[in-house]
Amino acid sequence: MIAVNGRFLRQRVTGVQRYARELTRRLGPQVRLVAPGVAAEGLPGHLWEQAVLPARLSRRDLLWSPANTGPLAVARQVVTIHDLAAVEHPEWFSGAFARWYAIFWPRLVRRVEAVLTVSEFSKGRLVERFGLPPERVRVVPNGVDERFAPQEEEAIQTVRRRLGLPEAYVLMVASHDPRKNLARVLQAWRSIQKAYEGVELVVAGAAHRAFRVPQASEPGPANSLSRVRFIGYVDDADLPALYAGARLFVYPSLYEGFGLPVLEAMACGVPVVTSATGPMPEVAGDAAILVDPHDPEAIADAVRRLLDSAQLRSALGSKGVARARLFTWDKAAAELRRALDELAGA
Repeated sequence: MIAVNGRFLRQRVTGVQRYARELTRRLGPQVRLVAPGVAAEGLPGHLWEQAVLPARLSRRDLLWSPANTGPLAVARQVVTIHDLAAVEHPEWFSGAFARWYAIFWPRLVRRVEAVLTVSEFSKGRLVERFGLPPERVRVVPNGVDERFAPQEEEAIQTVRRRLGLPEAYVLMVASHDPRKNLARVLQAWRSIQKAYEGVELVVAGAAHRAFRVPQASEPGPANSLSRVRFIGYVDDADLPALYAGARLFVYPSLYEGFGLPVLEAMACGVPVVTSATGPMPEVAGDAAILVDPHDPEAIADAVRRLLDSAQLRSALGSKGVARARLFTWDKAAAELRRALDELAGA
């Protein structure tokens, strides 16, 4: 029997939790979902996972832990680790968060039967960082479901009114995690904002206690920026229309395991500016403008090119829709099922 570590069901939905939810519901009735009855963030979640979850498994169960953590007491386990930012860039996180993963991950990856991850980039980092044999790390990429598609104008206007958004906006969907590079996006916007009086920069996402500094406070005096709107965490149901209503989507992240928002935006037909580093070229292919994420001028130039050219926006939007079709949750679930069935029968 395959059991699923359901801690993710009691956590706020971000990219990691979406991956877990989408794949779990496609694994079918042959799997057993084991979930906590209460919120599983922080210390209570770790305690449940390490102490309670192992007691709810049988010796014959193969446990799949889909969201970066798993019980150390369970060796018959497959864990998905999405990225290694917490150990490769501890300066971006709270001290306690970074120290926990620096101690925990090396023990976990050597204990379990196999490690899954979401991109070839992350596989390379896992192999190099922890000295894992490449054959012990398998790639099961993210996908995008049918909700993320070009939207009807009525749906776009409904979400726009609900969130109080302007007709024309550049969108960034990201937590206030330093690796998301919000400071440089704001710096880039500062340099071009006067040329686009009718356009706002809209930032969707919120701070989290795991991150060291909410970057919204970093770029400089508030009066040096105009037409920037922070709308906080957006309900999952509103995301497709939020993406589809944007002139363009900007996501020059410094470090990702996959970069799911890039895929979601492309699926909605929105032209994308993203990083030329990490897994983003792997995800976006030639369907986005790739920039040096450390260069605010390069980010600004890419945004300017798209705002100035409806033809370029249309061409990249169409390419993005086609590219996104290569990544589906059904395809990812089939790859996951093969990996789990092989290990369960071993």
